[in-house]
Amino acid sequence: MKEEKKVKKEAIRSLKFVLVSISAGIVQIGVFTLMNELTEFRYWICYLTALICSVIWCFTINRRYTFQSAKNVPKAMAMVFGFYIFFTPASTLLGNYLVEHLMCNEYLATGINMVLNLSLEYLFDTFVVYRNDMDNNEIARRKKEKAG
Repeated sequence: MKEEKKVKKEAIRSLKFVLVSISAGIVQIGVFTLMNELTEFRYWICYLTALICSVIWCFTINRRYTFQSAKNVPKAMAMVFGFYIFFTPASTLLGNYLVEHLMCNEYLATGINMVLNLSLEYLFDTFVVYRNDMDNNEIARRKKEKAG
């Protein structure tokens, strides 16, 4: 019974992460589209700016609501920054290669990077950033008090 409850809780957490990531994707596509359509900037500048906006949005909401973590914000953000030190150059180069050399559509390249980002960041957040710091913020405490 206890194991079932844990599996259900993690399934809900995963769903929350996906929903937050979708909202971050909307932010990213919105910023990317504005920059791509209204400026003459190259792909990588549009992508990088949009990614940064998306990461800030996603981190803020996931920390509070998905992982319900009271972990020190600068420490958690530094860990996420560590993930993006590797992911950002790799995804920027991948997207730029797809667009500039393989003549892939800019939006398809961005979508591919967004799917990679969602998958890899979920794993990194779950098993590195919030590994020992989930369900301990005021929202989680209120839920536990209410439950009994």
